[in-house]
This record gives sequence, structure tokens and C-alpha cells, in this order.
Amino acid sequence: MMGELTPTATSALATVERHGPLTPSELAEIERVKRPTATRTLGALIEAGLVDRAADPADGRSALVSVTAAGRERLRRLRGRKNAYLAKRMRDLPASDVQALERAAGILEEMLAEGER
Repeated sequence: MMGELTPTATSALATVERHGPLTPSELAEIERVKRPTATRTLGALIEAGLVDRAADPADGRSALVSVTAAGRERLRRLRGRKNAYLAKRMRDLPASDVQALERAAGILEEMLAEGER
């Protein structure tokens, strides 16, 4: 099993979870990396059991990757750790800063939702 995930692998895993199943080329495009980088990253994620590769039913020459249950669990743990860290740090902020962050989070969520349409 893969130890700590690199930021690149974590981002790729989250992208596969959010947008998958997808081809390695689609992953490269979404992640804004070159295809060989996406292929190497996927290889490590597949070897770690976090992503599965299957033949694309629409194009036998291509493959589709999707997140596994272990991959979903890894992302859940990573997000939980990050949320706990942020919650701890936010406890020390003045109320006005917390309100500003809440407004910013709302704007970012709207931007993400628009990007997915």
C-alpha cells in the first residue's frame, strides 16, 4: 500500500473521485499536466489499490480509471485531518475573519458549481 500521497497523487485521486470514470488523457487535461505525468501518477495509484483501470467500453484501445473503495477511504481520512487542522486554527481567529472566510468559501463553492455545469 502506498504511504503518504504526494500532492500530485492526492489531487489526481480527488479528480478521479469527482469526475471519474475517465481516461488518462481526460485526467491530464483536468489536472493541467502532460499525459506522461498523469500516466505515472495513475500507475502509482493503481499499484496502491486506490484506483482501478478498466477497458473503455466505447473504445477498446483506451482505458477508464475510477476510484476504489480504498481510494475513497484514503480521501475521507485526508479530508478529515485537513478539516480538523483548519477547525483548530480557526478557533483562534477573530469573528470578523471567520465571517470573511465563510463568505469566501461560499464564493469558491459557487465558482466550482459553475465550472461543473
